[in-house]
Amino acid sequence: MNPETPPPAASSVPVSEEGRRLLLVRHAKAVPKGLTADFDRPLSDRGRRDAPAAGRWLAASGFTADLALCSPARRTRQTWELILPALTDPPPTVYDDRLYDATPSGLADVLSARGGRLGSILLVGHNSGIHELASALCGDGPAELLERLRAGLPTSGVVAVDLPGGWDGLTPHHGRLTAFWSPADA
Repeated sequence: MNPETPPPAASSVPVSEEGRRLLLVRHAKAVPKGLTADFDRPLSDRGRRDAPAAGRWLAASGFTADLALCSPARRTRQTWELILPALTDPPPTVYDDRLYDATPSGLADVLSARGGRLGSILLVGHNSGIHELASALCGDGPAELLERLRAGLPTSGVVAVDLPGGWDGLTPHHGRLTAFWSPADA
């Protein structure tokens, strides 16, 4: 799939007022572990190519966010900075220390604390927590997308999950996986 072409399941129409949309982005490919402290690992050449493609896909798909939450690690910050130029109306960004290497429950706690009445949040984070959160939330959606998600969330991968209710009541298996993109789709 061309990153400029929106996926069939994506829509720029916002979710209902009772629901929320969560856009989860795994950071782009980083240099190997062990070359520097984990927190300070920069993106690799491949990561610097893939992250802008994720941004172009988000823009072409019509997905928007009211807030971006980003881990302060170097590779997540760089990923977000490379996504931003493709977005026509970038959301305000909060770098939250709790997102670095967070568990799914830790990610859910940050969403609950920061989400308030926002309709859509984009979260740039790390595996395994970000993949595990997406997998735990998605109980519905197109079978092909759910199968891809079960197989993993690659670097620079993006998933869109529509959720009922507010950010303080994230419930396992109550979300609908509405879109999945990875650099392999480009």
